[in-house]
Amino acid sequence: MKQQKHEGVICRLKAVRIQKQITQIDLAEQVGIKRQAVYDIESGRYLPNTGVALKLARCLECRIEDLFQIPGSDKSLPAVVAAKVNPGAGARVTLAKINGRVVAHPLGNDIPGDHGLAPADAMLSSCGNKVTLLHDPEFLEKTVLLMGCDPAFSLLQAHVAHTCRESRVAWRFASTHRSLEHLIAGEAHLAGVHLHNKGSNESNVALARKKLKGAKGRLVGFSLFEEGLMTAPGNPLKIRGVNDLADKRIKMVNRERGAALRVLLDDCLEQENIPPLSVAGYNDLVASHSEGAHRVMFGTADVALGIRAVSVSFGLGFVPLAEVRSDLVIPEEIFNHPTVQVLLDVLQTRAFHRELASLEGYDAGITGKVIAQI
Repeated sequence: MKQQKHEGVICRLKAVRIQKQITQIDLAEQVGIKRQAVYDIESGRYLPNTGVALKLARCLECRIEDLFQIPGSDKSLPAVVAAKVNPGAGARVTLAKINGRVVAHPLGNDIPGDHGLAPADAMLSSCGNKVTLLHDPEFLEKTVLLMGCDPAFSLLQAHVAHTCRESRVAWRFASTHRSLEHLIAGEAHLAGVHLHNKGSNESNVALARKKLKGAKGRLVGFSLFEEGLMTAPGNPLKIRGVNDLADKRIKMVNRERGAALRVLLDDCLEQENIPPLSVAGYNDLVASHSEGAHRVMFGTADVALGIRAVSVSFGLGFVPLAEVRSDLVIPEEIFNHPTVQVLLDVLQTRAFHRELASLEGYDAGITGKVIAQI
């Protein structure tokens, strides 16, 4: 193998090899070189010729550019992939810079009910650890990533953008528990939570304090909205509450563990002494309000968990179970981020309150108020 010393080339062979869980010996055997050669390449002593570089990329199922890079040659950045999935080559991603790291959340290619596709910030490499920017990198310093499942977060995105063009809120859908997991893992700036309260217990506050484990921050009220059961238009089965779910003729679709609606359902079933597994469809899971609404709309389920605003938007019936408060969990360390400050200002505006309150089942009475210090 003809080799030459590196001259300003960044070698990422070791990082990619470790990610693929391949040893130096195994890689050397597959490529047809000595283990010492792999070591020398990874240590930066030598740059392989084109043939060896191609073989390395083929064995590791990636591009040569993912293994060897020239600084400043493109808009590529190393990134932490937050979603615990294999997005595949060329996946579209949303980016945010959190604690000095570039975090990438792969975007799905499914077309939602509004028939639009969410625009991407970058494309993920086939090795899954580098992104190629589609825009100038300045946007990363102005982006705040919000994880949560309150549909009204899309309004917050828009109002922040209208208020300050240099600020951006990137919203990705995630359940309450999952949002907090992303937050404590350093994969999000903000988390949306909306557990229902049990008696005098503030469930959102208790969960945030438990998950953050002593880290400081605050809970800021975002909205109040109705949660309940979405039914076929006109509610032909006359569903009045969770008691009716014990009827085997009624098939529901449930939400995943960690979703606030799943917690609400389980508590309601327990109060009525209904065994969860006696409910037809209890283990038939959907990942969002809209997916459940689609199932009911197309007749593959009789009832799904959701909120009134989503039910109305799909033309479905709705049986309320509880009014819950949606809060934003804001860690102290990012409180002074310029976009966070714009977001907090937006929450105080009359325009945002007016639009939020216009949504079916929503109330803006607590919007922008500090609920608790963590």
